[in-house]
Amino acid sequence: MNPQTILLYDGTFDGFLCCVFMAYEQKISDPIIRKESQTNNQLFTVTEQVITQKDKAQRVWAGFKKKTSLNEQRDFFKAFLSEIKGVENTLLSYMRSAFAKEVNKNIDFSNKDILKISQVARMVGREKHRMEAFVRFQLTKDGLYVATVSPDFNVLPLIIHHFEDRYADQKWLIFDTTRKYGIYYDLNFVEIITFEDLTGISTKILKDNYSDQEIDFQKLWNTYYKNVNIKSRKNTKLHLQHLPKRYWKYLIEKNTL
Repeated sequence: MNPQTILLYDGTFDGFLCCVFMAYEQKISDPIIRKESQTNNQLFTVTEQVITQKDKAQRVWAGFKKKTSLNEQRDFFKAFLSEIKGVENTLLSYMRSAFAKEVNKNIDFSNKDILKISQVARMVGREKHRMEAFVRFQLTKDGLYVATVSPDFNVLPLIIHHFEDRYADQKWLIFDTTRKYGIYYDLNFVEIITFEDLTGISTKILKDNYSDQEIDFQKLWNTYYKNVNIKSRKNTKLHLQHLPKRYWKYLIEKNTL
């Protein structure tokens, strides 16, 4: 029995595309693609470490773009960002189908891989829109607007353009506390940043570094919210339907100073 090959990559999209490149280059028929951070409990496997190389990733993506529509490409990337266990293998299977077919930009939903990717992409898309709606910045003493989030999916790459366009006149940082990285805008460009020590932007540290203006604003907003909130018309079920409880931690009115 031939052992199955496991391709380990660094978790980036380019790294995944390099796994696809290796699968074709070495004619690996049925590999398992897995992040380096994931443990392997399977027997009778051979592990290959995949080095991320930009040129190889670009070659794979360029070939995929020739065979697919723009919507398919967007859904493909969103599905990758879902981080659902095993999604890389679904994406590889779909890529194989795309490379094997004649050029036809019509989406074939009878393909089980396309259907699954489309469904996952919709889930990621909903989380993207919720992050755009519920992210709340807080002004620190050094003039930086900071927001911490912990989305279900890795949607930070998808919300960059929204916040870059909407808040182009201020420096801001949105940090994903689950994945330990953030997007930082310096009035010119957005860059990806990481913190080895998460206590650097913990809730307590943030509160200790609020500007006086931010503290006054939060008190004012809480006062306003309490006064416009009519208790006799409270509809908890409807409120939770439009604003799920897991997003409350982002809202000033749900978290007093």
